[in-house]
Amino acid sequence: MELIQSSWRFGLQRLQTGLAIFVLGCVLAALCGGSAIAQDEANAEPETAAAATETAATETTPAKTIDEREITGWFTEDFTWEELQQLRCTERIPKLRAANTEFNGAERILSLPEVLGIAQRGGIGVVVEVKHAPYFERIGLDLAPLVARDLRAAGWQDPGRGRLVIESFEESALHEVRDAGIEAEYVYLLEDEGAAHDLRLALGSAAPSYRKQLADLASLAERVDGISVAKSLLLDPDAPAFAAEARERGLELFTWTARPENAFLDKRFRGSGARAEYGEWRAEWRAIREAGVTGVFADHPDLAREVFSV
Repeated sequence: MELIQSSWRFGLQRLQTGLAIFVLGCVLAALCGGSAIAQDEANAEPETAAAATETAATETTPAKTIDEREITGWFTEDFTWEELQQLRCTERIPKLRAANTEFNGAERILSLPEVLGIAQRGGIGVVVEVKHAPYFERIGLDLAPLVARDLRAAGWQDPGRGRLVIESFEESALHEVRDAGIEAEYVYLLEDEGAAHDLRLALGSAAPSYRKQLADLASLAERVDGISVAKSLLLDPDAPAFAAEARERGLELFTWTARPENAFLDKRFRGSGARAEYGEWRAEWRAIREAGVTGVFADHPDLAREVFSV
């Protein structure tokens, strides 16, 4: 069982304290000048104090369309790496995790090479999520060669390297990184509903839904090494019965994201307290484990260790 940490430097320091983080999660955005950074979205505003820095524009950037959604904010590609290093991270859900706001402004965004170095020094593997690849390609920032360049430079293609997983909600992005010559495990991310953005761009209304793709695991198993699904798909009795078949076909089965607060738990496992209070998270996570997953993304690796470690 792989426990996958999905937070940043403060969380990564736990690697030195013996907690069970076997695979480090990171996501990618690109910025002006062709650097790859560990950032959850192209819009940097929700996770940084961009508005409070001299490098941010006095007004927000005009709205941009990303994955068919119009978004206003400060976007990574509008910064150079030197400018972006002046921004500071903030808690993205302060209403639910008010205690974490104590650390607002203490850390900056990390580059992909920095995350890779932390993983190497900690003796763990790394998950690189390639996000919004069609959007970045449309504006002239192709993520695949950036990922390939940084992985090679950091030694993640050398003999004896740690475990390397590349994942994306867009299967085409996985193929682009593989075509760049990167040896890794390739994992396809699937949402609870809707269809993949790259398939919608290519096929329009004929694009298969995520659930329809889950019903054809034989085809997926020919193209990827694993799937990573929203945990609701594992907990929904009406969802396709795919977990056992995935394992039978040799696919890794990851899920996301294990969080203990009532706000994030399936309704069966919510407690009577407020949204920010912990519910019956152990019961939910046991149900996820019993589904046969091989990897779990978690914000609280110390808690996840209680349920998922073997």
